[in-house]
Amino acid sequence: MLNIARLRPVAGLAMIAALASASAVAQNDDDQGDRDSRQIKHVFVIAMENHNFTQPAQVPGKIQPIYQNPANPFTNSLINGTAVAWINGKPVNISEHTAYAVSYHNVLATQSGNNPHIHPSEPNYIWAEAGTNFGIANDADPYPSNVQNTTQHLSALLQKQGRTWKSYQEDIDLASVNGKLTNVPLPQSQWTVPLTSHSGLFDANSLLNAYNDTLQYNYAAKHNPQVFFTDTNGGNDSTPANPFAKNYAPLQQLEVDLANNTVADYNWITPNQYNDQHSALATGFAGLTGDASQLKTGDNALAKLVPMIMASKAYKDGGAIILWWDESEADGESGDNADDFNHTIPEIVISNLAHPNEAGLPYASQVDLTHSSDLRTMQEIFHVRAEGGNSPFLGDAANANDLSDLFAPGVIPSLH
Repeated sequence: MLNIARLRPVAGLAMIAALASASAVAQNDDDQGDRDSRQIKHVFVIAMENHNFTQPAQVPGKIQPIYQNPANPFTNSLINGTAVAWINGKPVNISEHTAYAVSYHNVLATQSGNNPHIHPSEPNYIWAEAGTNFGIANDADPYPSNVQNTTQHLSALLQKQGRTWKSYQEDIDLASVNGKLTNVPLPQSQWTVPLTSHSGLFDANSLLNAYNDTLQYNYAAKHNPQVFFTDTNGGNDSTPANPFAKNYAPLQQLEVDLANNTVADYNWITPNQYNDQHSALATGFAGLTGDASQLKTGDNALAKLVPMIMASKAYKDGGAIILWWDESEADGESGDNADDFNHTIPEIVISNLAHPNEAGLPYASQVDLTHSSDLRTMQEIFHVRAEGGNSPFLGDAANANDLSDLFAPGVIPSLH
């Protein structure tokens, strides 16, 4: 277990102002919102990629950690108490809504790292839905062989109980000009289930990406968990006739749905592979190259997405944002084992219902957590039980601690 003293802010860090045009998408509700409610009603998971929170070494030219990294100013401002954004025309200290984990590890990780290794990305996204990777150990698109027929996964249980879910994916359902994609969403009537990954350059006259100001696009199905299950992907049908097409929305739709208060109960949000810190833009970002540019690009996206969600009625009325990273990474040292307890994964909660700050700083939970913990918590929040087994929890969620330590006492209910 990490020493909490290592995760306190460095004195003299400057305040970060994450400015966002949030007032365009929000009601003029009181900033207190529904702070007195003890019920989480809307969950927003923002999925990020391929970086440790802390790691034993920092090898030049290799993967770098998130914690105290200058390439992650917004993310670090959340946990060091200085995150401020303009929301509904007022400065809001986001850190007052924040709690984070310091002992979050790759699924099945052990102290020694002598355990099954759940990698690369796709198995972890599938695990977040079902508590297992079903033996998948690659990043292939759902069809022909990685799709699952089971009904025992989170989104299927939600919809069976009448709960709603939606997957917001960047760079899907976009209009074309002269055979080239543009950064303009199609109307809802032409949306599809995004079964196939794609990447490239938008038409030269297209709008630039809202988070990185380039023409590059890069959608990866492997980062879209619901698309790997037949009862939430509608089958191998990539036409607008697919009955689940409306459950998968281009990321631009999130702003619209927040403004109209039509977001789902459970919202999975995946930026493209540049904005989720997976890949580096061809030209770098903000004067940085390599891993630093990847970190900075994703951090910039979070600095815009988080305040936008916080400005909404859905956030104020029992909303919870979870910043989630997919897997631990080897840091480049010879013999380095990314699956031991020396490598931690970022997990940050932002909510009116988060664990209160302590001594003026966001609460740092020492509880051992994994993706199974998130899954268990979603089942508890939405009161959905697995079927046909000895446990109400899906897969390894039965063995995990939930995220209750990251929230105020009594917020996360038990599942009986």
